[in-house]
Amino acid sequence: MKLDPVSLNLFIAVVEEGSIAAAAEREHIAAPAVSKRISALEETLRTTLLTRHHKGTEPTAAGYALLNLSRRAVNYLDDIHKEMLDYASGTRGQVRVFSNISAITQFLPDDLATFLVDHPAVEIRLEERNSLVTLRSVAENAADVGIFTVEPHAEAVETFPYEEDELSVVVRSDHTLAGRKSVRFEETLEWDFVGLRTGSAINTQLTQVANRLQKDFRLRIQVTGYDALCLMVSAGLGIAIAPRNLTKLFVKRLGVTEVPLAESWAHRHLGIAIRNRESLSPAAEALVTHLQARAVSRRTKK
Repeated sequence: MKLDPVSLNLFIAVVEEGSIAAAAEREHIAAPAVSKRISALEETLRTTLLTRHHKGTEPTAAGYALLNLSRRAVNYLDDIHKEMLDYASGTRGQVRVFSNISAITQFLPDDLATFLVDHPAVEIRLEERNSLVTLRSVAENAADVGIFTVEPHAEAVETFPYEEDELSVVVRSDHTLAGRKSVRFEETLEWDFVGLRTGSAINTQLTQVANRLQKDFRLRIQVTGYDALCLMVSAGLGIAIAPRNLTKLFVKRLGVTEVPLAESWAHRHLGIAIRNRESLSPAAEALVTHLQARAVSRRTKK
């Protein structure tokens, strides 16, 4: 038996990141060491697990099968490790949370801070993922709790309401649209856009709406967060659409402002996803309950 959890975890990282170099950076290990581990794994299992090309790697059919088995094995070993640490260090749980950037930017900082005040021994592992990846990760047990933008999906998960937000148009303070009380999306399509990275719920929605209008949605540049998005708008690289009130942090420093988006679909719902209640650890159950209570409290105060 030559399989070991380190090699399986590195294999998972390579598949998720799409390249050996990216997996090495994520796992804080040298790329040649990762490559050697993967080659040894393929030799042990006597099958090719990854197809290597100049842009990175892709799993073979055997690789996809090993990915699911490895996640189960690594998660099982993690569970053993966590339970044993309870006796040695008093750690009472760990919760893996995947969330889209909208929830991370708007709601989760305060919600997680207040949760950890009451649960100081719980470790939260928060990772930013787009909504589709978040839902799939919860379904595949790569995450315990997911926060996502509510849209039709086919993943086998349980979902609960969390929060709501409104989309607005982000422009430079000297832009033609800056003085408007509101704007229709169709009116914005004469300008280039700055958007979040491929796969974001907002990009997908804007593309779909533009297609229905039979007009081009020109995405000039893509970034990984709303701070970078506002920087690009400030530099004159385009306009953007983002949740309202996020730009308050950047208005004075970057000279950008927001204009309400006069569209029914600009009102969005964020949800909480889990595999099922029975599979939740006590710590994850407590977190889900806390997130729902915080959302209810904010709505009550409005």
